[in-house]
Amino acid sequence: MIIYPAIDLKDGVCVRLMHGRFDQVTHYDDQPAARLTAFATEGAGWIHIVDLDGAEAGRAVQHALIGELTRAIQVKVQSGGGVRGANDIAALLDAGVARVVVGSLAVTQPNDVVAWLKGFGADRITLALDVRIEDGVPVPALKGWTQSSGVTLWETLDRYPPGVAKHLLVTDVGRDGALTGPNTDLLAEIRHRRPDLALQASGGIASLEDIAAVKALGCHGAIVGRALYEGKFTLEAALKIARA
Repeated sequence: MIIYPAIDLKDGVCVRLMHGRFDQVTHYDDQPAARLTAFATEGAGWIHIVDLDGAEAGRAVQHALIGELTRAIQVKVQSGGGVRGANDIAALLDAGVARVVVGSLAVTQPNDVVAWLKGFGADRITLALDVRIEDGVPVPALKGWTQSSGVTLWETLDRYPPGVAKHLLVTDVGRDGALTGPNTDLLAEIRHRRPDLALQASGGIASLEDIAAVKALGCHGAIVGRALYEGKFTLEAALKIARA
């Protein structure tokens, strides 16, 4: 399993949101370049970078900075936030990003996203669905987690039949940044329904036991943010479990 240490960029610095809310932001002292270098030094093979300004604004904002950060290290980068078209995907790939995260448009414009998956290659795009649990049903949220899509996660995934997409990142927004543990029931159901997708677990990971739990479910990756920033465990320890 791959551990993706997360760097969320807002106003050019590293932050974490609570429950995906832009009015609940924790700022960290680390400049992104220093944090990126630290993750690379500690053994990360991949790093997950999010342009939160772009996610909130609905357009690319921090992509130039993301390109600078990506070129500065020898670690693969998965990145998104504010991706609104093929030009944004191409720009990030040209900047050195290995895999581009497509979020809201995966829900609202599936036909376009299917075309991008075919055009750029399924290994270059990660579908990122940020879900809220509404009456027990996972429903993707849109526009920087501020709006409900009104369709279920399962209906959304049906737009991407086996063989079309390869990478899926699912965040339980209710657990994101809260250090309450991942939604293993949701992850297990996704793995059961769509074993063809390489699933990345996101939201709530707070301990090494959580890392072991998502690995046991067969997840391909785990996004880890606040737990690393606040010293709940070391990246080296997480990597040891993930790679065992």
